[in-house]
Amino acid sequence: MKVCMLAYTFYEGDNRVMRYAETLVKRGDEVDVIALRKDGQPREGMVNGVRVFRIQERIKNEKGQFSYLCRILMFFVRAFFVVGVKHLRNPYRLVHVHSVPDFLVFAACIPRLTGAKIILDIHDLLPELYGSKFKVGSDSMTFRSLVQIERVSAAFADHVIVANHIWQERLISRSVPAGKCSVFLNFPDGAIFHQVGRKRENDKFVILYPGSLNWHQGLDIAIRAFAEIKDEIPKAEFHIYGEGPEKENLVHLAGELGIQDRVRFYGAMPLREIAGVIEDADLGVIPKRKDSFGNEAFSTKSLEFMTLGVPVIVADTKVDRYYFDDRIVTFFAGGDEKDLARQMLQLIRNPAARQRQIDEAKQFAIRNSWDTKKDQFLDLVDSLTDDETLHSASS
Repeated sequence: MKVCMLAYTFYEGDNRVMRYAETLVKRGDEVDVIALRKDGQPREGMVNGVRVFRIQERIKNEKGQFSYLCRILMFFVRAFFVVGVKHLRNPYRLVHVHSVPDFLVFAACIPRLTGAKIILDIHDLLPELYGSKFKVGSDSMTFRSLVQIERVSAAFADHVIVANHIWQERLISRSVPAGKCSVFLNFPDGAIFHQVGRKRENDKFVILYPGSLNWHQGLDIAIRAFAEIKDEIPKAEFHIYGEGPEKENLVHLAGELGIQDRVRFYGAMPLREIAGVIEDADLGVIPKRKDSFGNEAFSTKSLEFMTLGVPVIVADTKVDRYYFDDRIVTFFAGGDEKDLARQMLQLIRNPAARQRQIDEAKQFAIRNSWDTKKDQFLDLVDSLTDDETLHSASS
């Protein structure tokens, strides 16, 4: 079966897209990925059996609504023609479109009209994400318009996947019939996220955040919290891996607090490389704000930390309280830098508590790994494409 994955993302850094694509390839399907390109990357190439076509460059520095929308629209137009031409030359049975944006699903019009099945995979609820990014309220015309786009995009697709159960309830209430919507968390792929042994040999205590640098991620809260404890734990460092519109502000904040030599910034890394960085850390931190988006956005970083044996502190957001308890993560009051500093100190000073959390979290991660859930995704794909008999026979 030939499948197209379409996503406004960098493929090598997107756990969700990569695990779907490689899972299909491993069972014998042929997968094309249409995605973004970083400076210096080739326009196309093979990545673990997946053909990746990088059709547009992107720098994650959008600070205004116009620049953000223009880049997405350019990608949509290019994707429409690339997907259409490739489909007409060698038809796709399935096009799996990853939002944001939701309307990217319409780039699959030609395959849809000629019989291909369409999955819309909603990584983030666009109305809530847009509202958080650009400070737009839910009663605004822009927010209501994005909800309408969400509805028509979901109606166009044959099935909708969403990234957590809270968002599933929201989508069912406003945009998608219950029978047409499934949940797949951002489960770590065991082929990438598995322990191979720590490589770092110095005596530093490394606190780590790997991910996008957006306002709702709350990295400024974590930097201020680290400034509170820096003198009490002189060997501690805070390492931040990622890119995003807040990076310049965060670097400036670290300098303003006089901790620029203890807060180290690194660029975004491919998943297969960041896994080793995570395993070498002593403590993970996920300091999301409890705004309309961050409060309900499930972070794959939490499960990655757990899988790799790293204890993690997370904000007590609605979604994290939904999935986790105090045995497997350490909560802090979201937005409260003082409380985050207290929790950092508590775990740094208590190796036994860290190990108890690691042991409990590892069992949770095993139960919620991609290895235990991928058959559900394959069953969904086969039910949409009527491909179950073919794959059963070939296996």
